[in-house]
Amino acid sequence: MPSLVKHCTMTSMVAYAGATWDWHRIHYENEYVKARGIDYPVVDGQVFGAYAVQAIQDWLGSKAFVSSLDFRFTQLVYANEIVRCDGEIIKVSDEGLSIDMKVAVIDSTGNIIRVVVEPMSAIVLWQD
Repeated sequence: MPSLVKHCTMTSMVAYAGATWDWHRIHYENEYVKARGIDYPVVDGQVFGAYAVQAIQDWLGSKAFVSSLDFRFTQLVYANEIVRCDGEIIKVSDEGLSIDMKVAVIDSTGNIIRVVVEPMSAIVLWQD
């Protein structure tokens, strides 16, 4: 499965907050997070599910339907970090695929700094 790389900019974070109606200040307000001992706004964890589905659908196309997605956050991701979503097929059937995935913060050369979502698994069904 091809990797999906995303830069978690403040612009993309605010756009996601608007799309999901999640206006908690921890996701966009510098003064709010600094007052709580956090250096930068925190990326909304739900976005990693959206990134996983995007990676799958970019790869398999519109006939792929993600019927199940389970994941666990292991660490926070902060504004302006770059993340990469990777996956590996673990089962193939006539109905679809099972994929194990993870999301990691990476540096500018693609090296993993820390894994932030793992385990992550998806069940993908084929639609006619």
